[in-house]
Amino acid sequence: MNSTDSSALATEWTDPRDEIEIGVLMANGRLAPRRFSSHAEAQAWAHEDEGERVVEMNAVCSCDS
Repeated sequence: MNSTDSSALATEWTDPRDEIEIGVLMANGRLAPRRFSSHAEAQAWAHEDEGERVVEMNAVCSCDS
């Protein structure tokens, strides 16, 4: 493998504390079985009147920023 090949495989490091996922916590205490690209999309999908709520979580770690 030459240097061009190895540089193409390199990825940019991201802080795991910044990898936030948006989900919907359903009334039964389980997370909705889908992912949302934005907080607004999750709010539009959630039935807040039925006890569902939008949550943000870090699936990589439970670390404080």
